[in-house]
Amino acid sequence: MKHLLSSTAFLVVNKKLAKEIGLLEVVLLADLISKEQYFKEKEYSNYEMGGWFFNTVKNIQEDTTLTSYQQRKCIKNLKELGIIETKLVGIPAKQHFRISENKLLSYFKTSCKETAQQDVKKTQTINKNKEIRINNNNIYIKEKFISEVNSFKAYYTKELKEEFIDYWTEPSKSGRLRFEMQKTFDISLRLKRWQKNQKNWEQGFNGKEKKKYKSKIESQINEYLKGKELLK
Repeated sequence: MKHLLSSTAFLVVNKKLAKEIGLLEVVLLADLISKEQYFKEKEYSNYEMGGWFFNTVKNIQEDTTLTSYQQRKCIKNLKELGIIETKLVGIPAKQHFRISENKLLSYFKTSCKETAQQDVKKTQTINKNKEIRINNNNIYIKEKFISEVNSFKAYYTKELKEEFIDYWTEPSKSGRLRFEMQKTFDISLRLKRWQKNQKNWEQGFNGKEKKKYKSKIESQINEYLKGKELLK
């Protein structure tokens, strides 16, 4: 995991971790991980005896451009966070470092978890807003439809228009109203057909005429009326 943050000819900075602990701290940490990897590959004795390795102020500044003051501040912060440990070893004394991989991993887990939660929250908000827009749009479309149907006051009974409206404004799973899913829909012509069909059902037919009267729209109306009776 740590090698993903190491730096060689480039400064590799993890943006999520930078938000957690600070940009300069991550730059220094990347350089330390790179140095740790170097000593590990060279089989440096102190590294084999507990993961300790050394780095100098001069080397860090050449690799990262961080001044000695910035380095001291970053090292202090990283130590307080428990990500690194330091000690002076040898004569002349050299500052040695040890990186806590477990602590580092904990920051990644926390960051990933928070990111996932934010993504879920964002998705829920988008879906909720989408649902509100659909509902609001349906309300507007339905009200417009009802207004147009009710404008035919002199021709159709109140009960007929209510049944007509209930049937054709039933929403589908996608949120669209039933009449919207028709290729063509002329309210005036549909109302005339609805009234005619209703009269035919009320009066009934005899023999062959009754068998012929089995169009698609009549079947739909029949099923709708049956369902409405069951809901009472």
